[in-house]
Amino acid sequence: MPEALDDVAVVGLGVMGANLARNFAHHGFKVAGFDLDAEAGRKLTALDPDAKIRIPADAVDMVKGLDRPRRIVILVNSGKAVDAVINSLDPLLEEGDVIVDAGNSYWGDTDRRDALAATRPWRFVGMGISGGSEGALLGPAMMPGGDPEAWDRLKNVLEAAAARSPSGVCVTHCGKGSAGHFVKTVHNGIEYGDMQLIAETAMLMRAGLGLSANEVADTFSAWNAGDLSSFLIEITADIFRAPDPEKPGQLLVDAIMDAAGQKGTGKWTLEAASEAAIAIPTITAAVDARIVSSRKALRVKAEAAFASKRAPLAGVDRSDLADALYASKIASYTQGFALIQAGSEMRGYGTNLAEVARIWTAGCIIRAVFLDRIRAAFASQPVPELLALAPDFAADLARRLPAWRRVVCAAMSAGYAIPGLAASLAWFDSITTARGSANVIQAQRDFFGSHTYERVDRPGVFVHTDWPRTKR
Repeated sequence: MPEALDDVAVVGLGVMGANLARNFAHHGFKVAGFDLDAEAGRKLTALDPDAKIRIPADAVDMVKGLDRPRRIVILVNSGKAVDAVINSLDPLLEEGDVIVDAGNSYWGDTDRRDALAATRPWRFVGMGISGGSEGALLGPAMMPGGDPEAWDRLKNVLEAAAARSPSGVCVTHCGKGSAGHFVKTVHNGIEYGDMQLIAETAMLMRAGLGLSANEVADTFSAWNAGDLSSFLIEITADIFRAPDPEKPGQLLVDAIMDAAGQKGTGKWTLEAASEAAIAIPTITAAVDARIVSSRKALRVKAEAAFASKRAPLAGVDRSDLADALYASKIASYTQGFALIQAGSEMRGYGTNLAEVARIWTAGCIIRAVFLDRIRAAFASQPVPELLALAPDFAADLARRLPAWRRVVCAAMSAGYAIPGLAASLAWFDSITTARGSANVIQAQRDFFGSHTYERVDRPGVFVHTDWPRTKR
């Protein structure tokens, strides 16, 4: 009797690919794992022999061993590596086979690959995955987009491997075309904002309030039992308890250079926001903060040049910091979901915001207790124009606004860099100001460039004025 064919193949056996292959196998699927580096396959089978993952000799062997319609998940570096794998598989695949790019790919590349698939017998899916290497093994949040029929063929495998929360399995079809990678990009943008806000708050506790590392850790642990409960809050508490393995009695976090890296999805989020004309200042501030952080030597010189000194935080306590952090996090999520909605409308994705919030309730990096409330907000009728305007969240923000202002004012007065918290509050004040300062900008534009403007008493009618000029 011939051996049963494989249910799914994973191409790219780095940490993420290897763990996802193991995840599929642990859920009862027969899995093939392929990597151009043969050593990667040997390491995988040695690491988890019980998974019985088949390591084919080459791509032809892998494809021949797959049950039809074939399901092949690619987890390699974004860009040229993805194209190289697709090109190698293209002549080997048949009607109805499905290729899934599960890496952090740029959505424009996904659209290009989707267009290629439209001329081929096989189908293509761009899918974001969140949860890191542990999530890939134990259950990530997955964001597939593209061909709906391809999603139907993948559904049983992906649902088995995905994380689960009380709200359901953490995978859903995010929409047509490049929707999956677009949603994942914005997820990462929100993640940038969230991480920056938490880092600033931790810094204010230690430097501004003079708390010990243990007190900071205990504070984050306490917050993780309430409205701020989230994966990032949870791990930050652990970070402030971790000892330095090389220097007994000292903290590992204090041995880490304060220069943050990034892989590109944050900048892609800014690009998407600019294209869609959606303001995302919290996320922008987070990306900018990482860029500034990378200029360590320059920052050291600038601090010395200005003899910068920072005073203790005056007039705020930990409960104020909790309120400011919570309000700023809502600002970040509001901006992110507004961008997903705008991207969906621009590109015809048909993305369901409530479903996106639901699949982020477990498995992913930005999982947080209030995502169920976000899901409920977007599932309600009428759907809020902005998450911050949903009655539940509007009440939350109003209640925390005084503390939010106290924290930002105190931190800036004392000289602490809080770009995320400050940008979040500035965004809130901007969207809650019915008449702002843009009338002056429009007057300036018309003065020097005849760009025209609308009058308050005749909206929709654009006029130009020959502005009087002061003689010099």
